Amino acid sequence: MILIVDDRRENILPLKKILELHRFTVDTAESGEEALRKVLTTSYSVIILDVQMPDMDGFEVANAIAGFSKARFTSIIFLSAVNTDKKFITKGYTSGGVDYLTKPVDPDILVLKVKTLQKLYEQQQELRAAQDSLRKEVEVRKQAQEVLTERMQELQGVLSSLPQVAFTVASNGQLEYVNEYWFRYAPSPTTFPDVHADDNVWEEWKRSLIDGVEFTREVRLRELTTGDFRYHLLRIIPVRQQGTLTRWIGTFTDIHPQKQAAELLEREVEVRTNELRVKNAELERTNHELQQFTWVVSHDLKEPLRKIQLLNDTIKEKYLKDNPEAAPYLDRTIRSSARMATLINDLLSYTQLSAPEAFHFTNLNSLLTDLLQDFEDVVSKKRAVVDIGPIPELDVIPTRIRQVFQNLISNALKFAKENVSPVITIRAERIDTKDIDGCPAPDGPYCRIVVQDNGIGFDEKFLDRIFVIFQRLHNRTNYEGTGIGLAIARKNIEKHHGLISARSREDEGARFILVLPVRQTIEGPVTETR
Repeated sequence: MILIVDDRRENILPLKKILELHRFTVDTAESGEEALRKVLTTSYSVIILDVQMPDMDGFEVANAIAGFSKARFTSIIFLSAVNTDKKFITKGYTSGGVDYLTKPVDPDILVLKVKTLQKLYEQQQELRAAQDSLRKEVEVRKQAQEVLTERMQELQGVLSSLPQVAFTVASNGQLEYVNEYWFRYAPSPTTFPDVHADDNVWEEWKRSLIDGVEFTREVRLRELTTGDFRYHLLRIIPVRQQGTLTRWIGTFTDIHPQKQAAELLEREVEVRTNELRVKNAELERTNHELQQFTWVVSHDLKEPLRKIQLLNDTIKEKYLKDNPEAAPYLDRTIRSSARMATLINDLLSYTQLSAPEAFHFTNLNSLLTDLLQDFEDVVSKKRAVVDIGPIPELDVIPTRIRQVFQNLISNALKFAKENVSPVITIRAERIDTKDIDGCPAPDGPYCRIVVQDNGIGFDEKFLDRIFVIFQRLHNRTNYEGTGIGLAIARKNIEKHHGLISARSREDEGARFILVLPVRQTIEGPVTETR
């Protein structure tokens, strides 16, 4: 903005009109006092000041304006029609004016001078703004540098207190700082420690330095005093500020004792593994020999039993028909031989349970329907009812799971109440966990199968005994059996990685509960069987 100061309005108006025609914003004052008031509140780029004015002349106004900080960059042009002597011109310049024009003034010259001074004022304003911005930036950088220096001092304090080799590296890969432990492995703070010839660590570190990524390696450092190599874990991580990598922080952590312990443990594991291989081979050989022995013994035992049974039957038919006193004794001998044969067969079945077999996806409803055909005579004789609900296909060993249901159904028929038709129900549901009391879940990974009867039941305090081989809760006189059936069932369920348990009360029937995985994930290949 341009300020024209003149005590005569007829002098102001032409100048104002000329400047406004050249797109200048113009303000006016008709006395020195008015001009000073306006300068205090408004910034002007150029002041055109008349010299000859009443009360305060132009020189006095200029001297007063020079004392205002707001106008220190304002240019003053003096105009005078009377005071044209050299001494007045000199006084104008010494009062703070940048030019001294005499009237009449050439309008074009005046406009050119005002334009030049206006441009100079704008450049000064831009320069001041740039200086202010630069000053602020310098201040910010200074504060950032102070903060950075403070943090570096804190970092170095932390690194110096660590009980391990610690260092920092500049972004160009040069060492900046090392703590006291550094000198156990390096002769100076500017050289890296000597590493084992097989640990090509520094070449790998150069690649990480270029890529700007964390670097971690096991490395062996040579101790300067002893010359021995010790295992260390080297870790160098990049530090970034506002996305720019500024430095790296690294540590060497002594892991020599752990490494020695690990190597010792590996050797011990290798020794134990070899011992286990030998033991397993011995166990396999012993197991094979035991199976052969069991087969031979059972075969050698069954052959004499068959002869005893045959001879007893022959004696009974030929020689004891007419001797009612001797026949019962011979019948007892025949029954004992039959029990002995059953016991041998059950023992043979129990010893064969450890043999490996493949799992198959099996339709258990079809398996149970086929199994019930073996019980047709007993079911018909006892007028039993067997109700089988839908069972999902499971991943099982069909022959083994058949043994389980055969024993459970056989027991349910055997331990029926006198003069009460046996009722056997078999139900299944998917559950969420491998637990006898797991919660039902339509897509659960386990299946719970419950075999329930209305027989004589048992006291649950004997629950642990019923699954132990040769353990019986009832005497042999009332209920036949060898006490092996449920032990075989339990071993078969364990082979399926499942659970078996029971719930019962005396004279209130029994519930046998099986929990089996829907899919086997522990043993070998699985095929599909319908």
